Amino acid sequence: MPHDLTRLHGVVPPVVTPLTDDYKVDFPSFTRVIEHLIKGGVHGLFFLGSTSEVTFHDEATRRAILEHAVKVVNGRLPVLAGVVDPATDRVIGHAVSARKIGVDGVVVTAPFYTRTSQAETIDHFRAIRAAAGIPLVAYDIPVCVHIKLDRDTVATLAHEGTVVGLKDSSGDDGNLRAVIGDLAGKAWAMTGSELLVDCAMLMGAAGAVPGLGNVDPAGYVRLYDAAKRGDWDAARREQIRLCRLFEMVRAGLPRTSVGAAGVGSFKTAMKALGIIDRNTMARPQRTLNDEETATVLRFVREAGIL
Repeated sequence: MPHDLTRLHGVVPPVVTPLTDDYKVDFPSFTRVIEHLIKGGVHGLFFLGSTSEVTFHDEATRRAILEHAVKVVNGRLPVLAGVVDPATDRVIGHAVSARKIGVDGVVVTAPFYTRTSQAETIDHFRAIRAAAGIPLVAYDIPVCVHIKLDRDTVATLAHEGTVVGLKDSSGDDGNLRAVIGDLAGKAWAMTGSELLVDCAMLMGAAGAVPGLGNVDPAGYVRLYDAAKRGDWDAARREQIRLCRLFEMVRAGLPRTSVGAAGVGSFKTAMKALGIIDRNTMARPQRTLNDEETATVLRFVREAGIL
């Protein structure tokens, strides 16, 4: 029985995809990641997002990742699948495949590489929804796709029922406040920021999609629970601890790219915690070295989770 994504809330981490030394998916480690997150109390799982290194995986690998994920989760939580690709018809292919595998909904960005307008972006979402027959979540991440989902675009898609929710990784929190108001009663919005979950919840966000939640899911669940019961002092204290832990993403800089430094630090911490076997990054990203690993582990120890 599919989960009702119109009611999705809470902590929904974008799940890390562990790799072997030869850049294949490490499925035993992947199983442990999923069980670690479920044990941590998260409310849903988002596979094939940016933290999952989605754009580095070919179509067959994406299918294998989703098949394994759906099998392991076994209906215990809502499952979202990123269907990220530059053009509409390619996204439709991923979305149809994900629906057949059994996910509850798909996460869609604006088209990228091509220069599209907001009107064409709306057409993009409408075409995917019509062809795939599965709930859509809009993903606003202009740093990667180089186009922002305008406030009016999100409102249009939500009010007509094309999307059920929004993952906001735009970094524009003033706009997010306005969008949350626009969507009231029509769709939910979650922040993709690790650092401002308490603020987003105070603004009315339904939850968060934090990459750092792979490392410390229980911490983000405590933060969410405190915010939901209105204990903003407790929420702030947990947020400050998580902000300090997030400092580990700087360990790989400037030797690595920003993306490899961030996801690479998560993988490095998860390896130290015994969740995954290796911290290998998809090519051409660089994997964190021993010196950078030591820096990551210092933050993990200070956070009290190692």
